[in-house]
Amino acid sequence: MPEPTPRERFIRALELGEPHTGLCPAIELGFQLWEEKFGRSPHAPAEYQEADRSQRSRLRREDAELLCACNEAYDLASCELMYAHTAPGEDYYDALQELIGHLRDLSGDRYITLAHGDATMALPDGNAMWELTARMADDRAGLLRELDGHVDHMLEQAPQLLAAGVEGFALCADYCYNSGPWCSPAMFADFVTPFLTRLTKGLRDLGAYVIKHTDGNIMPILDQLVASQPHALHSLDPQAGVDMAEVKRLVGNQVCLVGNVNCGLLQTGTDEEVRESARYALVHGMPGGGFAFALSNVVFKGMPLERYELVQRVRHEIGVYP
Repeated sequence: MPEPTPRERFIRALELGEPHTGLCPAIELGFQLWEEKFGRSPHAPAEYQEADRSQRSRLRREDAELLCACNEAYDLASCELMYAHTAPGEDYYDALQELIGHLRDLSGDRYITLAHGDATMALPDGNAMWELTARMADDRAGLLRELDGHVDHMLEQAPQLLAAGVEGFALCADYCYNSGPWCSPAMFADFVTPFLTRLTKGLRDLGAYVIKHTDGNIMPILDQLVASQPHALHSLDPQAGVDMAEVKRLVGNQVCLVGNVNCGLLQTGTDEEVRESARYALVHGMPGGGFAFALSNVVFKGMPLERYELVQRVRHEIGVYP
């Protein structure tokens, strides 16, 4: 029997199936250390805007080659959410389909294609907080109609993204501070959960995989996140005290768990602290499957590359199913 691909291992985890033997699946929602690892970065938007049709196709193939190289270097099912840069007048969905076509031409079905897809209300910044809370109190019906419209719009776009080759969506609206969600669980149940649930169901009904990402302390709303029925939760933020062992105990049989390696430690901690964070995520996340290894955010610029490669070595050492 051929060895399962990174994509197959990750999908098995998303579907809460018994894990394949061998290395546990892994993804990242973003990788920013291109220069440090490969000596070049994906092409900038301005390069696409200045290129003619044949040049843009070449640029997209080179970007697809870089995505494949990163996935292959770290045995990832996905290293980046799919996004296509365009030139003026160029159809976005055509550009995305071309990029994904190059990826498939280079790699077959080894990797999963994920894109942004959230349409729910995220944690507001300080400038918007007062206005939003006033609307929640004084214009509840209007705000709910607006939030419904955001979900409608995303569900209208989703079939075109799927037709372009996207297989799943990462819902990346952040809901929580390190201390907890930005609003009470009761308010969250009013202004977020119904829309998250409708969005998730709509995307799943179209055949897409759904990964709900949020940083921060999700524990007060964990039940609501799981009840919205995404395939997976990311990032299970250890910097906010989210404990992989506890989340696995509470909901590990209901939803795939993705992440939990403390990305902050990769920049500021010791090698031993980094190893321990990776070990903890693996030891407590892997049993029974339904787990994918990842940092608790993205592989961000400024993080030492050797630190990211250290956590991947830990995965290869102990993240192996018998």
